[in-house]
Amino acid sequence: MTQRRFAALALGAAVALTTFTALTTRAASAAVSVVDDAGRTVTLAAPARRVISLSPHGTELIYAAGGGARLVGTVSYSDYPSAARRVPRIGDALVLDLERIAALKPDLIVVWWQGNAQPQIDRLRDLHIPLFFSAPRRLDDVATSLTRLGVLFDTPDTAQAAAADFRRDVAQLRARYAGRPPVSVFYEAWDRPLMTLNGESMISDVITLCGGRNIFAGLKPLVPTVSTEAVLAADPDAIVTSAQGATASDQPLPALESWRAWPMLTAVRRGNLFAIDGDLLTRPAPRIAQGAAQLCKDLDQARARDAGMNR
Repeated sequence: MTQRRFAALALGAAVALTTFTALTTRAASAAVSVVDDAGRTVTLAAPARRVISLSPHGTELIYAAGGGARLVGTVSYSDYPSAARRVPRIGDALVLDLERIAALKPDLIVVWWQGNAQPQIDRLRDLHIPLFFSAPRRLDDVATSLTRLGVLFDTPDTAQAAAADFRRDVAQLRARYAGRPPVSVFYEAWDRPLMTLNGESMISDVITLCGGRNIFAGLKPLVPTVSTEAVLAADPDAIVTSAQGATASDQPLPALESWRAWPMLTAVRRGNLFAIDGDLLTRPAPRIAQGAAQLCKDLDQARARDAGMNR
């Protein structure tokens, strides 16, 4: 090879490398933009590299979307996946350490819309750090959240794959259970005072997915207080609650056991008192598909008991 030919090849390689580096740098610094669950457009000058999550479900979404390595701060109870337990804590859903947040120099904060305290959110705005408001209300919102975060992290392949897996799991449950005989359901969100969730909640969407009917779907607000008399009058086929570590229907929680004081209630008479692990049912993140699968099995058990009583 002549010296001139070698020099030409070397120059060509150098130009190609320079072009590639420029394109890579430009891609890494390109602005990204999505619409969050509050309907706000969130624009970052470059994909997020230092992220803070202000809710356990937000933390799960961030990891599933491929941004876990960029998480520099989160709140109490952010315990999934296991790597999240090693992330520094900056408070809880209601009280945040704003000085610590500022010191971590995040370029994106994933806020729990209507879950984090409003005064805290107002003070976060004063820090002029981009905020992404997360509040999935329907099952497909989980998949949408994943793809949006994937845009903000520049991890579209990971996020889209996670969204596709979640949609597949939900579609399989819908195909299997949604057309089965309806089961009326009272979801007990809290026992003192007695509270439930209306039809705009994610859990109500899960109940519908399983072929159930939320007896208080039409109430306002999102978390309405109800009376024992109202539950007795509605006479649900099943009563469901959630709690840390609960394992389905064989050992109902003490809060559900109190319903046995009304043996005439259909759910009590047929033994349809179900408790499900709250981490799987109340966090609007990919694992809610597992909670939905458990609830669907429980409501199918209620159908079987109903059929047995009517023989």
